[in-house]
Amino acid sequence: MDNDEGSRPQALPERPKEDQNKSKKDKPAKAPKPPKAPKEPKPQPAKKEKAPNIPAAPTDPNSMFKEGFLKSVHNEKPSEKIITRFPPEPNGFLHIGHSKAIAINFGFARYHDGVCYLRFDDTNPEAEEEKYFTAIEDMVQWLGFRPYQVTYSSDNFDKLYDLAERLIEKDGAYICHCADTEIKLQKGGEKGTAGPRYACPHRDRPTQESLTEFRAMKDGKYKPREAFLRMKQDLTDGNPQMWDLAAYRILEKPHHRTGDKWRIYPTYDFTHCLCDSFENISHSLCTTEFQLSRVSYEWLCDAVDIYKPMQREYGRLNLTGTVLSKRKLLKLVEEKYVRGWDDPRLYTLIGLRRRGIPPGAILSFVNELGVSTALTNIQIVRFEQSVRRYLEQTVPRLMLVLDPIPVIIDNLPDDYVEDIELPFSPKDPSFGTHIVPFTKTVYIDRTDFREEDSKDFFRLAPGKAVGLLKVPFPIKATSFEKDSQTGKVTCVHATYEKPEEGTAFKKPKTYIQWVGCSPKHSSPVAAEVRIFNPLFKSENPDAAEGGYLSDINPDSEEIYPTAMIETGIKEVHRRAPWPAEAGEKDEKAGKAGWETTRFQGLRVGYFCSDRDTEGEKVVLNRIVSLKEDAGKGGA
Repeated sequence: MDNDEGSRPQALPERPKEDQNKSKKDKPAKAPKPPKAPKEPKPQPAKKEKAPNIPAAPTDPNSMFKEGFLKSVHNEKPSEKIITRFPPEPNGFLHIGHSKAIAINFGFARYHDGVCYLRFDDTNPEAEEEKYFTAIEDMVQWLGFRPYQVTYSSDNFDKLYDLAERLIEKDGAYICHCADTEIKLQKGGEKGTAGPRYACPHRDRPTQESLTEFRAMKDGKYKPREAFLRMKQDLTDGNPQMWDLAAYRILEKPHHRTGDKWRIYPTYDFTHCLCDSFENISHSLCTTEFQLSRVSYEWLCDAVDIYKPMQREYGRLNLTGTVLSKRKLLKLVEEKYVRGWDDPRLYTLIGLRRRGIPPGAILSFVNELGVSTALTNIQIVRFEQSVRRYLEQTVPRLMLVLDPIPVIIDNLPDDYVEDIELPFSPKDPSFGTHIVPFTKTVYIDRTDFREEDSKDFFRLAPGKAVGLLKVPFPIKATSFEKDSQTGKVTCVHATYEKPEEGTAFKKPKTYIQWVGCSPKHSSPVAAEVRIFNPLFKSENPDAAEGGYLSDINPDSEEIYPTAMIETGIKEVHRRAPWPAEAGEKDEKAGKAGWETTRFQGLRVGYFCSDRDTEGEKVVLNRIVSLKEDAGKGGA
């Protein structure tokens, strides 16, 4: 998992000084100043034209491979055939941090015309489940990558066992029977403060004895934690990864692929580098938490005389304002703080997918951050800014009303219908157009009407006119009705302010979104809209008093059960995915996942359909707000 450096404040450059080295004595005497010429009138500056509102050009999607850390890694070993791997443990769902590892390993190989394996590091049957294997492979493909081959560390259990025996025979490993507490003391204690390091009493046992005991471990002589195979490394090295790491341990749990064949399983430290070697990995790219492991990685390859890949480490991506730990996510799911692992408020990749974040937006975000050796701590708002920029250029616009109230336009006939043509994008004609009905009754958002007008309010109020988006003329509120029990406005009456022929048209100050009522057009389309806010109240939930669960935001989800959307949603769904990029580009229109029906709700935010959509019931998730400060009041 992976991230970017904090920016260091830069000192302002000094103002250049002329003739700094000249001695003051050498300065010539100043000539008398000539009389000032009379001032001429200043020419009026030309009126600045507004720059067209065109989105910035997209960033080069390969910039992270062309410069910086990954360029230097390639230059260090410019192999003819680039072979990388993404090696997740199948014991949980991937999260936003893993997206960087996927983008780096698969992207680095693709950029250099190489290949990348998806290798499941399935060496711990106690924590692995089939659902994780399926979800991981699905997420890799969703991000737009196709593995050269899907492999498993367990494919190599026989080869790994043979190399373990070879290591023992070369006096490079031994069987240890020490308890966990004793092993910690041998390494100087929990934090190295319990005294000097010392060797395990079994370290110098004869090679043949260790070999016999290793085979006895395999054959069932020992219970878990009664015996370990440890590598005989260098206890004098200052690197903890050289302090006789465990290579094999006993686990009495059937393996999902090998069944009951094995009772002993190799550790990550033994398995990882050897499987890299078996697959001829040219560049083993991992996060900096494995930087110290590079020494043991190389030591083991040399100790068993096999090909040694090059390991290099980059800084992982960490998102603040949320939690990514599997243990903490599991607690949120099990204790029903969220709907499940794919809850849109979580930063699991399946959660982001359900929320409607496009895979291309995630890749763009990772590329935008760049790759270095520094840990990248990124705020959620920055991630959302990146997603917002991506959606701005790639999804259509529709009119959505979250909390509708009807407006009856009294001076229009009951059967009045006017076809209004709306563009799906005001900037890109290729998105096309669609027709919506403007009728005697339209629905507007409750926030767009006030019972009492004020100078700073520019929307609908008694006696005040407002424009309806793309409707030729404004409407003016004349009266309203209220529910006597709740005090809520239930209906607004208005007039259509079409000027008489020859009369000047006064353009309204504000235009608002609306949805027409026309059974003939099946308008409006009813919807339940889920607005997702941050799940936690602070930037560091773990530091909150009482722990991260006490930091839960009670308003992390707001539901609008009676929202209305215009009929254009049907065409947007038929033409999904929006956009057809990354792993969604091969999905056929009309058969893409619900979350690929993405659009901008004008003046509201960016949305997608949720998988809870069923029949006539449309369920929408907010992807991101329209602006970062969308919560601030505005006219």
